[in-house]
Amino acid sequence: METRFAALLAEYCLDLQPGQTVLIEAEPPALPLLEALQAVALQRGAYPLVQIFPAATSRPFFLYGEAWLNQPPLPQLRLMEHVDASLRIESAQNPLELAEVPPARLAQFRTGWRPYAQTRARKRWCLTLYPTAGYAQQAGMSTAGFRAFVERALYLDRLNPIASWRALSAFQAALIERLQKVKEIRIQADGTDLRLRVEGRKWINSDGKRNMPSGEVFTGPLETSAEGEIRFNLPVVVSGQRVEGVRLRFREGRVVEASALAGEAYLHRMLEADPGARCLGELGIGTNFGINRPTGLILYDEKIGGTVHLALGQSYPETGGTNASSIHWDLILDLRQGGRLLADGEVLQEEGRFVGL
Repeated sequence: METRFAALLAEYCLDLQPGQTVLIEAEPPALPLLEALQAVALQRGAYPLVQIFPAATSRPFFLYGEAWLNQPPLPQLRLMEHVDASLRIESAQNPLELAEVPPARLAQFRTGWRPYAQTRARKRWCLTLYPTAGYAQQAGMSTAGFRAFVERALYLDRLNPIASWRALSAFQAALIERLQKVKEIRIQADGTDLRLRVEGRKWINSDGKRNMPSGEVFTGPLETSAEGEIRFNLPVVVSGQRVEGVRLRFREGRVVEASALAGEAYLHRMLEADPGARCLGELGIGTNFGINRPTGLILYDEKIGGTVHLALGQSYPETGGTNASSIHWDLILDLRQGGRLLADGEVLQEEGRFVGL
C-alpha cells in the first residue's frame, strides 16, 4: 500500500517537479510511508524535508511550550516560506493524546500560529492520514480492517487510482455546474431545518489535490444568511477532544444557541474563540462513496457520499467567503437515513443519493 500511496501523493496531489522542495510533517508510525515518499520525491527530482513528530502537534508542546503558543519560531516559519509545497500526514498512535490539554491553549495556539497556516495555504499543500492502530480503534475496526478501509477511500484498491480520482473530479465538476446557478440551499433532516444563501459564491471542486482522501464540493455561504437549526449526527474528534450530538441554532448568520451531548464545554470554548467563530465559513457536500461508514475522523467523515458538513469559523477566500476566525471546525450531518438537500426548492439529494446527476 505504501508505495502506491506515496506515488498518489507525489504525482497527483502535490505534482512534485524537478528542483522543488516539499516539507513533510508526520509522526513516527508513518515511517513506512515516509520511506516510500522519500524515494518517489527524489525519483521525480524533488527534495523532501521531513519533520518527525513536529513539536506543535505534541502533548509536551501544549503542556510546557507556553512561550511558543502565541507565535511560531522564526526558523519554522521561514522553512514554510521557502518550500514549494507541504504535506501533513496525520499519524498519531493515540488520537486522544491531547484530550487533557485545556481548550484555551488549543485556541491560543490556533490564533498565534495563524501566520504559519496562512503561509502554508499560499502554496501547494495536502493533508492526509496514515492508518495507525489508534485510528483503527477510534473507528471501531481492526488494524487490518482499517488499512483496507483506507485503501478503498483512497481508491488504492483500483487498477488506476489517479484515473479514478480524475473521474470523481469530472462528476464534481458537473455537480458544481448545477450548484453555481443556485441561490439557496436548504438542509432538512431529523432535528434539522436550515437555510443558507450561496448566491454569488464560488463552489470548489475538492478532488484530492488538498485532502487525500477527498470527495466534496464546497463553498462559503453568505455570512448573514444562516437561519434555522441543525443537529449534527456524526461524532468528531478534534485536537484530542471527542464531541458529539452538536445542536446549533442560527439567526442572521450567527450561532445563538448551542449544545452537545458530549464535549459541550469544548464546543462553547470554540464558539468564544473570536467574533468569527459563531459564523459559518463553509458548506460542503460529500461525494466519496468509497467511504461508506463514519470513523470519527473529520478528514474521512466529511467526504462520505450522502453527507453534508458545515464549518464554523474561517472562510476559504477562493469561495468568496469573508468570515475571519482563528478556527475552522467541520461538523457533519449524515443524510442517508431520511435527510435531504434542496437547491432553490428542488431536491438535489434525497437520503444520500443525488437526483438528476
